[in-house]
Formats: sequence, structure tokens, C-alpha cells
Amino acid sequence: MLRSPSFRLLAGVVIAFAGHGAFAATTLTMTTEYPATSMPGQGVSTFADLVRSKSGGQVLIDASFDAARGIKSGDMIDAVQARKVDAGDAFAGALAAKYPLFGVSSLPFLADSLSKARALNKSARPAYEKLLAAHGQKLLYTTPWPASGIWSKDKVDSVAALKALSIRTYDTTSQDVMQKAGARAQNISFADAMPRIASGEVNAVLSSGDGGAGRKLWEHLPRFAEINYAMPVSVATMNLQAYQALDAKSRRAIDQAAAQTEAEQWKRIEGRLQQNYANMRKNGVTIDTAVPMPVRKALKDAAADSVKQWEAAAGPDGLNILKAMRRP
Repeated sequence: MLRSPSFRLLAGVVIAFAGHGAFAATTLTMTTEYPATSMPGQGVSTFADLVRSKSGGQVLIDASFDAARGIKSGDMIDAVQARKVDAGDAFAGALAAKYPLFGVSSLPFLADSLSKARALNKSARPAYEKLLAAHGQKLLYTTPWPASGIWSKDKVDSVAALKALSIRTYDTTSQDVMQKAGARAQNISFADAMPRIASGEVNAVLSSGDGGAGRKLWEHLPRFAEINYAMPVSVATMNLQAYQALDAKSRRAIDQAAAQTEAEQWKRIEGRLQQNYANMRKNGVTIDTAVPMPVRKALKDAAADSVKQWEAAAGPDGLNILKAMRRP
């Protein structure tokens, strides 16, 4: 629920009661454009609960979901820097439009397994921290998404079917890949995509089972092709001034909560695919796990230059991430 600035100001200091007296509790705002049931949404809720418990109720997170504050992932770094919110969760691929480095987890077929996604996240984390620090922020934690596939109205069983897609993609790289494969592709947020999906203007979506389930894509797109395009991440970030304004105990609570949330999110992903598929099948989705080789080849051929293009845009930090990934 949105609250007026005056209400938020009053809520910034809440009188809470401990067993031995009263203390001032600091309330911090945090938002994501994703539903509370999604992986990022669960991460925000987990973090909020942990901050409350680890701070003894001295720090409270006022969390909002589904872009309730009007902030989409692509605008999150700027919004947190401007202190429109104290903290936010954002899909890294959307951030890549302005900050290319964040596109590394979405590079096609680079991390197509959980073990590779873990290794990539470990390699990329110092660069994420460096970039966020340059914008007055602190990286809290990352959240992995299940592997991206293609939600569609009709079965994607041939190159011709691939070329017939009008598909929503989630970053500039995936838009480029799908266009090179012959599809019509639009790099837009889920919030912007949903009306177009409902109208039929968009007949496919590149997303995970998790992302699509959170938006009930089965109401319009009843098929899912398991192409294992990438296992991207979302990042949670906090305004550094808001963090530094806290006392030492509260900062320690934030740090501990962030570390535990990241560990729980990467543990949670292990069974998420099976949960997603069960939920999708329950809602009438046909899951195509054996995508024809010509379709896979067309996508991989279309993606061939994407990594090189990303390297050029991301600069030395991006190249160092890939070098670390390529070490035996």
C-alpha cells in the first residue's frame, strides 16, 4: 500500500517497546517490481523478517511489491541513489540497459546450470559492489532466477515458429538475440508487457517458469519451451547514507540479514524448478523439454556475437568476470 510522504516521515521513527523500556525503531523502505510470491519477492520478505529479528525490532523494513511505488527494475539504481526508497530489488538484466555490467548473468548460454550460475555470481560480485558504491549504494544480496525459457501461445517446434514470435525479452542482449533469430522482440518490463500480452500484440515471453507463474502467464501463453537460455539474477541494493546513518548494532543486523538472505535464496532455487513446473502443469501449461535441435541451433547461432558485444560495453571489469569463468 502506498503511503503519503508525511506518513512515511512519521513512520521513520516508531515507538516500540522492549521488556525493559521504549526505544526508537528506524523504518526503511524497500521495493521490487515483482510479486511477493516470486523469488525476488520472497527475498525481500526474508530480508525484512531477518532485519527485524536480528536488530531486536530496532530496524523495520517497509516492503512493497508489484512496482507499488512506481519503480521498475531498470530505474532502481537511480531511485535508490536519489533516496526515493532506502533499498530496492531489481532484475539485473533490466539494469544493464544503463549499466551494462549487470547484464553478465543474462548472457546467453553462459551459465546454463546452477553450478555455473553460482560460479558466475561469485566472480561478478566484486564488480557489482564497485559499481553500486560509485552510485552511493551498498550491495545487500543477489537472488537467482530459474533458467529462462520461452512462454508462448503456440508450440515453438521449428525455426519458422521461432520467427513467428512477437516476444518480450528482458534486456538488450536477449532482444538482439531474438531479433537475429528472426523473431520480433521488445525489451520491456513485465508491467509494460502484460497489457500487450493480454491484447495479443505480444505472443511470447522470455522468462523463467518462476517469473511467468508470478504473472499467471498461462492465462494467455499456455506453452513453455525449456531452452535454458540463462540463469540471471536480481540484485538488492541499499542507499549508503541510509546504511551509514544506522548505529553499529543496526548495521551489523543489516549485514547479517543480507548474508543469510543470499544463502537462503541460493538454497531456495534448488527445488524451485520442480515447484514451478508442478504449478505450471496444474494451471494447464504444456512444458516442452525436448526443444528441436534446429531451434536450439538457431538461438545459439544468433547469440554468437552477444558476449563480444557485452565485453565491449562492460569494459575491463566485465572481461575480468569472463576470464574468471573460463579458468579451469
